[in-house]
Amino acid sequence: MHLLIATAGSRGDVAPYTGLGVRLQAAGHSVVLAADPRSAELVRHSGLPFHPLPLDRCAAEGRSGATLSKAEQLGLAREWAPAMADAVAEAAASGADAMLVSGSLAPLGLVAAEGLGLPCLGAFLQPLAPTREFPPVVLGTSSWGRYGNLAAGRCAGSLLDLAFAPGVRHLRRQLGVSRAALARRRARWPVHHGFSPAVVPRPADWRPGLEVAGYWWPSERPDWTPEPGLADFLDSGPPPVFVGFGSMEPADPERLGRLVARALRLAGVRGVVQSGWAGLSVGGDDVLTVGEVPHARLFPRMAAVVHHAGAGTTAAGLRAGVPAVPVPMMLDQAFWASRLTALGVGPAAVPFRRLSAERLATAVRTAVRDARYARRAQQVAALLDAEDGAGRVVAAVERLAGGGSRGSSGGPEPR
Repeated sequence: MHLLIATAGSRGDVAPYTGLGVRLQAAGHSVVLAADPRSAELVRHSGLPFHPLPLDRCAAEGRSGATLSKAEQLGLAREWAPAMADAVAEAAASGADAMLVSGSLAPLGLVAAEGLGLPCLGAFLQPLAPTREFPPVVLGTSSWGRYGNLAAGRCAGSLLDLAFAPGVRHLRRQLGVSRAALARRRARWPVHHGFSPAVVPRPADWRPGLEVAGYWWPSERPDWTPEPGLADFLDSGPPPVFVGFGSMEPADPERLGRLVARALRLAGVRGVVQSGWAGLSVGGDDVLTVGEVPHARLFPRMAAVVHHAGAGTTAAGLRAGVPAVPVPMMLDQAFWASRLTALGVGPAAVPFRRLSAERLATAVRTAVRDARYARRAQQVAALLDAEDGAGRVVAAVERLAGGGSRGSSGGPEPR
């Protein structure tokens, strides 16, 4: 089959689909990965063809979305939604036999698939369907009880629909999709989630067709080797602690850099600090600042990892089997941070809004010196190593191909 994988967001929202796409290629399918233009190099390094989707209004205008309020983000999403819809439909109409759509593009992807008569598989990195078992991940709150969680989940889903509503209406008119046909497709379409059931077990109250597949590990460049400075630093002393905040863009990166440097000194550990989108830079004999380095290669050399608890970085830390110190900032990060604590692979999260050098140093010392965290991290890593999340999605795609079903059926009936 000619497959289109469509996703939106930053590096962590794209990287897992590179590994999934490579596995689908190995199974004999041709795959195009469509994402924001900033991810072009990442995708092409995996060997997959890239299709640009101009989905990020802030990036297009050179602004940071992290500085916007939730109301402003919602307003931008609604304003930009028709252009996003056209981009997704254009990508889907460029020769695809079937689509795999991320949770961030699901409302638009479903309309495009229905209007173009394409089988469509949901490929989500977060659990978005409402459930009694935990609150909606995008709110980053503690449990409100079984009925409160379910009600909040439905409310969060309505907000997502509201954000995309102008694009959905626009695309329905463009492609001639009725409300009834779209509702039928949405009620039964198969969705696989790219995280481990050992980390987030499948909720018992999810409908059939919503599956937890296991992680999709990013594609790795086989020719990658560490720069001499990094290799020398890793070999010159005890395992350091990694500190990185990925695509987060704090308001004052210089202050954050000074805070991180002081925390590492107070904790008495060496550090590898990833500059990320914030442009962090921390110097000193016991600290090295690095750019983009594959987490799969770097994290196993660490004593612990301090990160923003994005879905991708959380997964990489669990895979490496090292303790975690989550510093969540926004959206689903508090959810993943809570999962790390519940799994016993690290101490309680240090929310970014309450971050101080002293709090971070205490958490780092605890993660490094309490052997229980390292033991538990290694146990979880062994569980993940036994899973094949990408293989389960390949099998689901094969069922789409075997069913030969198009239009409002959305492929074979979910099992």
